[in-house]
Amino acid sequence: MPSATKEAPPVNQGASSHQVPLPTSPADVPGPAPGTAMTKAYVETIGRMAYIWGWPLVNSHNRRAAFAKAPEPGRNGGVLPVAPTGRIAMLADYIKPEQNFVTCSNQDVVYGAGYFALDTDPVVFQVPDFGDRFWVYALYDARTDEFGNIGKAYGTKPGLYLIVSPTWEGETPNGISAVVRSPTELAFAIPRVFRDDTPEDLQAVQGVINQIQFYPLKEFDGKMKTKDWSKIPDFPVPKSSGGAGEAKWVDPATFFDQLPEVMKLVPPMPGEEALYKWIGSVLDAAARDPEIDKILQETAVAAEKELMEPLKQWRNNGAPAGNGWNSPVNNAWWGTDYLNRAGTAKSNMYDNKPSETKYIYTDFDSSGKQLSGEKTVAVTFAKGQLPPVKGFWSLTLYNEEHFFHANPLNRYSLGTKSKGLKPNADGSLTLYAGSKSPGEEKESNWLPAPSGHFSLYIRAYWAEPAILEGKWQPPTVTQT
Repeated sequence: MPSATKEAPPVNQGASSHQVPLPTSPADVPGPAPGTAMTKAYVETIGRMAYIWGWPLVNSHNRRAAFAKAPEPGRNGGVLPVAPTGRIAMLADYIKPEQNFVTCSNQDVVYGAGYFALDTDPVVFQVPDFGDRFWVYALYDARTDEFGNIGKAYGTKPGLYLIVSPTWEGETPNGISAVVRSPTELAFAIPRVFRDDTPEDLQAVQGVINQIQFYPLKEFDGKMKTKDWSKIPDFPVPKSSGGAGEAKWVDPATFFDQLPEVMKLVPPMPGEEALYKWIGSVLDAAARDPEIDKILQETAVAAEKELMEPLKQWRNNGAPAGNGWNSPVNNAWWGTDYLNRAGTAKSNMYDNKPSETKYIYTDFDSSGKQLSGEKTVAVTFAKGQLPPVKGFWSLTLYNEEHFFHANPLNRYSLGTKSKGLKPNADGSLTLYAGSKSPGEEKESNWLPAPSGHFSLYIRAYWAEPAILEGKWQPPTVTQT
């Protein structure tokens, strides 16, 4: 952090009674002095940088505001778990394809979701005994970085835990197993609990998900609470901000009106102090000068189209993973990787960190041609080359907006959960995608696709080192 400004010896004491402290080193200079002239090109440059840097933060802020409207834990439109700030709601089954709150959800786990304002009240959460079932509670801060290590991969024990703000100094109540400190006052929790695709496991998972609870510390009594999540109310679907795809959580027209408020709530990471002052100097200038404010608004509109929209494409996300697939490296551990943080916020917000999930995705076959439902797409895992995981793996199909493609089979992913997969005679496994069935013998391995473009997406939960170190290559994808 910059050192405090030091008082310089008075200069020309008789000239004026007003003395201005002079800096003694460059580290003492906070940024452009108020009133510094700023050209249009300069404002646009800083504005574009601030837009891609701040887009995930404003996105998180607005999602929390939307959740806060829920009167109690329930489901928006019967499909999306929503809860008032400080609580979560759980689904009782896979998420339905109608939801448009977040892109690239999966049908491998039972989800929960809830936003917190930790400066107002710390949050208690319960961990039941999941037995051998894979589970993880992903906890995100305002930047979409994941904090805490809560899940099967970490050996987390059943018990009662506490999430607190970065500045919390309260006493830990008796009965709390551990305290998890969030880097920001905003936090978001997404419990994920694996289940297979059988009716028997759907019934079996209810006993553990009904023990998943997050609630304000003021309600803590040291006892495990339960709730039948299959009986929570359904709320009307809020009006969308328009357009296809994910609900619009960032409005370029108001982005720079919101950013100063968000920056006050999200303290700079170590090393970001100068960045905050640099961006802040332009925001301060815009607050005083309508012309600068107008330039920023125009910059935001252009940046959304030119910078953010292309990041929805998988070829612009992460790094090549082999055979035409791409994969993020720092998912949910973004730090100062502002490009990939923004890319994931635009294309599939709220990744798990690499120690929990490896994500691998593509819009193209292995020869570089765009995937099309008009063709028969084949994804072949060689014998012994299924994704090596300690948790589970899956292949999910999404439409060009990164949502499920509704289909009569109600099938959106295949993998560990799928009990009816048929391997090839040589021990390899081929999964198919397309708008038409590959034939009755192969239909158990088929993901129905739209007639137009679509994406394929591999998840490897609790991946083995071979995946994390890039030694395992994703499968070839062909289309005929």
